[in-house]
Amino acid sequence: MMLQRRPMALFALMLVSLAVVAAPPSPARVVADSVYAIPTLALRDQQGQRFDFASLRGEPRLVGMFYGSCQMACPLEIEYLKHLQKAVAARSGQSIPVLLVSFDPARDDLAMLRKVAGEHRVRPPAFRLARAERGDEGMLAGVLGIAYRQLPGGGFSHNVRVSLLDAQGRIVATTDASGRPEPAFVQAIDRALAKP
Repeated sequence: MMLQRRPMALFALMLVSLAVVAAPPSPARVVADSVYAIPTLALRDQQGQRFDFASLRGEPRLVGMFYGSCQMACPLEIEYLKHLQKAVAARSGQSIPVLLVSFDPARDDLAMLRKVAGEHRVRPPAFRLARAERGDEGMLAGVLGIAYRQLPGGGFSHNVRVSLLDAQGRIVATTDASGRPEPAFVQAIDRALAKP
């Protein structure tokens, strides 16, 4: 009886060893001052793709917020960011991806995201419009320094602020996304893209 248990124990030990060897490496830890350290925020973009906010680590990007039925500030923000992407590509030959998350997920469903994306001719992965599927978009707004308040007519009073995140998700520069791209902000993007 003891002899039968020993081969089984060795077999179990061998399986555990194989599982440890075959297991993928654990993802790198999110640094403490990273925007990606906020609790899980599951998003869906204008093409219907679901993704976790923290999965975007690994490359610099521009992150801001918007709402789809906005008639003034948000359309200007999107066009500003498109212009900024072109300016960066012309200077460095590299692209800087953009993510704008809705602070009105109750009305910014997939159809609305597609409508806004179509009007502005933006497509992922270079330019994502997204809504929260799970998690707290209000916490993201707080971390990014975006203040918004719903108005009686259904619109929002809000500021416009776009953050440049480094590859780890640390905020390295911000802009109000109005007018012409600020040279200092474009230079900050160039530096972020140049880092390995």
